[in-house]
Amino acid sequence: MADLPLDSPRVVALKSRLFPWWDDNARDLPWRFGRATPWGILVSEVMSQQTQMSRVAPYWITWMNAWPDARALAKASTAEVITAWGHLGYPRRALRLQECARVVAEQYDNRLPQRYEELIALPGVGDYTASAVLSFAFGTRIAVIDTNIRRVLSRAALGVESLGGAATVADRKLANDLLPRDSKESNVWNQATMELGATVCTAKNPQCEICPLYEKCNFVAAGKPGLAEGRTRPRQHFKGTNRQVRGLILHALRSKTDMEPVRYQELVKLWPKSAQLDECLMSLDADGLIELLPDKAIRFPK
Repeated sequence: MADLPLDSPRVVALKSRLFPWWDDNARDLPWRFGRATPWGILVSEVMSQQTQMSRVAPYWITWMNAWPDARALAKASTAEVITAWGHLGYPRRALRLQECARVVAEQYDNRLPQRYEELIALPGVGDYTASAVLSFAFGTRIAVIDTNIRRVLSRAALGVESLGGAATVADRKLANDLLPRDSKESNVWNQATMELGATVCTAKNPQCEICPLYEKCNFVAAGKPGLAEGRTRPRQHFKGTNRQVRGLILHALRSKTDMEPVRYQELVKLWPKSAQLDECLMSLDADGLIELLPDKAIRFPK
């Protein structure tokens, strides 16, 4: 077997600082360090989309205890799935995850596929999730590209601020160029750079003084040009939005321990603006998250 090409001096220098930091500082999340199945890792990735990992952990534990594999989740009722999703936000993800579970159970004999092309074809799985599962669950050498990783690599290697937005061709080239050649090391690299971006090399207030890459960081050497000036999404207000109303409706359903319908009159007490309430009820029904009954009462789909 031919020897792997050597990592560049830049990668070697970054690894020598990043890997020990990971060993000492990685958060002890329940799906890390070989304690989760590939399916469990996929569930954690879907739950972590647009939701902080610290919030995800308790939901993930409860979820995996109830449905430890794809086949178990595929058999669950829609009401059970939406209720268990709780306050993770964007509950359509829960339904897409169950769709994914059905495909995995029926087409792949309850085992996640190990090819990128098959993973990305699963419901609710995009480039990032497919790459993360391949790296974290199967140890495949593949660049994982999320906002945190892009920020760390852009700052440390290029000395420029990450602009945010969708990943560019240049972002992908940089991630692939810096990825260690060894598959095991590439797995650690992906997790460690992501963790560093989430906890230390943050967007607005990076803690450069405690960063393991401080002495080798081109961004620090350049004086942190354009810090936090990248493209960012406008801050979204929550109060009074359809998101708030949809959340109130779903919470009312979850509060019914016997899964009885919630009457329209009860919903009006929660949100008296009937036009907005009706709009949100229609959208939840269209998303498959609730079922509208003839008297405008609602229940979870069966």
